[in-house]
Amino acid sequence: MKTFRPYQPDQTLLLPPSIEEWLPAGHLARFVREVASELDLAAIERTYIEERGNPPYHPRLMVTLLLYAYSTGTYSSRRMAAKLVDDVAYRFLAAGNTPDFRTLCDFRKTHGVALNGLFVQVLKLCAEAGLVKLGRVAVDGTKVKANASKHKAMSYARMSEREAALQQRVAELLARADATDEAEDAEYGADRRGDELPEELQRAEGRLAKIRAAKAALEAQAREQAVKDAEDAKAHIAQREQKEKQNGRRFGGKRPQIPDPDQAKPEPKAQRNFTDPESRIQKTSDGFIQGYTAVLAVDDVAQVIVAQHVTPNAPEQNELVPAVAMIERLLGESPEQLVADAGYWSEANAEHLAAKGIDGYLARGRKKHSESAPAPPRGRIPAGLSVAERMERKLRTKAGRAVYARRKAIVEPVNGQIKQARGFRQFLRRGVERVGQEWSLVCTAHNLLKLRATWEPA
Repeated sequence: MKTFRPYQPDQTLLLPPSIEEWLPAGHLARFVREVASELDLAAIERTYIEERGNPPYHPRLMVTLLLYAYSTGTYSSRRMAAKLVDDVAYRFLAAGNTPDFRTLCDFRKTHGVALNGLFVQVLKLCAEAGLVKLGRVAVDGTKVKANASKHKAMSYARMSEREAALQQRVAELLARADATDEAEDAEYGADRRGDELPEELQRAEGRLAKIRAAKAALEAQAREQAVKDAEDAKAHIAQREQKEKQNGRRFGGKRPQIPDPDQAKPEPKAQRNFTDPESRIQKTSDGFIQGYTAVLAVDDVAQVIVAQHVTPNAPEQNELVPAVAMIERLLGESPEQLVADAGYWSEANAEHLAAKGIDGYLARGRKKHSESAPAPPRGRIPAGLSVAERMERKLRTKAGRAVYARRKAIVEPVNGQIKQARGFRQFLRRGVERVGQEWSLVCTAHNLLKLRATWEPA
């Protein structure tokens, strides 16, 4: 007869269990707990004050749970709370504590700014471990869905049409309500309060108020942009007049026009989402989404993220300078080389990198796979080349091609690891500041997993 190992579900443990024996020595949860125990959480801890009632959960417990959850692709506070009951690793990290989903969610919201600082601390740990050299850095952006539907967005032109239609509808409903009130007063007497609005009228007025608020926001954005454009135009005119004075002649062509902010109006196709007004329509390979652009700067040595931020803007041209500035601010130096695709190209960006002594490789355009590569240039660099022509020539050289080819091996796998391997495809929070805090935690968890390669279990 076959003999099996004992299976006695009702057997009482003769000795209390040891949490330390629940997981093997090299388990990720042990590594996360070890790193979290060394993090400086003073920015979070000093926000707590002595109050009556039950004491709060320890901030280090909450941070440890969040880092492990994000490292394993769990972003919902409800799923985290469920795993505190079902998952051995979570129970190991929580040491018997079971904060509910609301506590986890509120902690993440309340301490969002302080949690941003964890990215800096983990990045510096990666640098100390030799995982960051800043010899070559690649910058790229990925589109991430917002916590809003693209069908809840409306263009400025459509808002104007709907505003007029709703205004007429509200007037009709008000007239009907007045007629009903008069008839009821004649039949029942004038003892009603007179402020009971029909449900249909309340909905119409609510929609009208939302559309007017969205229109006002778009108009304010247009005025702000016009102010910036006016300042840029004035600076350009002053620079032009100075050059004309130096050359002793006036340049041909039309002089730049200075826009009037008071006359600025949004483009008819300018859109605003009613659920998350700060998100924008983003074009992806799978179509259009309502979302944000999440920008990454990744070091070549171990795919460690050295800078990250979120922007609602779909074009990425203006995101290169902030990425470089963040690298300098966090690590105290600039990368030697920087590689980015055509979305980051501009003469201003190329000149900015050169001024900082960074060897930049910015693609000048997207080439089809069917197009054959042009022959590499030879000889001395011709005099009088523009910034764009010099970059084009640089990328056509054998060395330039080799450097730019590394881009897809540095930063694109990181996007895949975050979105495909760990399943982060949509923000849970709303507003650029809040989704920025969420993205910072995602990037912190990514770097934590890279740091694990250097960890030696005790």
